Amino acid sequence: MSSAEKSPDQPQVDVPSDTMVGFIGAGKMAHAMAKGFILSGAVKASNIIASCPHPNESSVKDLGVSVIPDNKEVVRRSSVVVIAVKPNIVPIILKELSSIITQKNMLISIAAGIPLKTIENYLPSGSRVLRVAVNTAASVQAGVTVVAKGTATLDTDSRLVVNLMKSVGICEEGPEKYLDAVGAVSGCGVAYAFMAIEAMADGGVKMGLSRDLAIRFAAQALMGAGKMVLETGKHPGQLKDEVCSPGGTTIAAVHKLEKAGFRGALIDAVEAATLRSHELAKQ
Repeated sequence: MSSAEKSPDQPQVDVPSDTMVGFIGAGKMAHAMAKGFILSGAVKASNIIASCPHPNESSVKDLGVSVIPDNKEVVRRSSVVVIAVKPNIVPIILKELSSIITQKNMLISIAAGIPLKTIENYLPSGSRVLRVAVNTAASVQAGVTVVAKGTATLDTDSRLVVNLMKSVGICEEGPEKYLDAVGAVSGCGVAYAFMAIEAMADGGVKMGLSRDLAIRFAAQALMGAGKMVLETGKHPGQLKDEVCSPGGTTIAAVHKLEKAGFRGALIDAVEAATLRSHELAKQ
């Protein structure tokens, strides 16, 4: 994988100002990506359009994005088309759009478990297709993205998508075989982190902290830990050891987590999510 990490000192990525981004689907992931693009300045709200059967029910419109019910009109008006629907809906959408996809359209699928080959088989020969694994933290410009190219994708296409996704977090280009595991680690990983924050906050409340303070402190602890891993370059095990003073409170807590199978449970979670993604591909 070639690194394309965004650092605090990195200048604003170069995305052409006339780039028109269209989302097929206006749910949570479309909202997260659109919000991130707008906040970063990579794409203006006026250059984003999304489709939804019930436009007035979509929160994407609250970002200043145009939301319409017509999928084909989104494709006609967009140079970059993001397929942001549930995996089981993707074949239906591709069948609907296959007759109007042209070389001016670049398609990005964020659907878990749907291989590039499957997507390309529904579309005209030579269609420019990429698969992207991204998480909802893109909405706060702290996302994790991996981009995989299709058979007819141009180098300029992948550079544009990497630049676009760098505006909402860190992004790397890599082979498609990584995407299921990437989704299990970082895509699903935000849910694991939310559960950890909630559980830590419950512990704080049990020991006398107010709910608001406990949640804030737990969230900041996880954010700070992640930042230390990324910025110091140290192995997380080393950083953990540096917190564990001999006979101290942290090593006592770590002992409890080890006895409860904390690390094994997280490994099992990543494995389960990856295998589920494989199942979706077969279906």
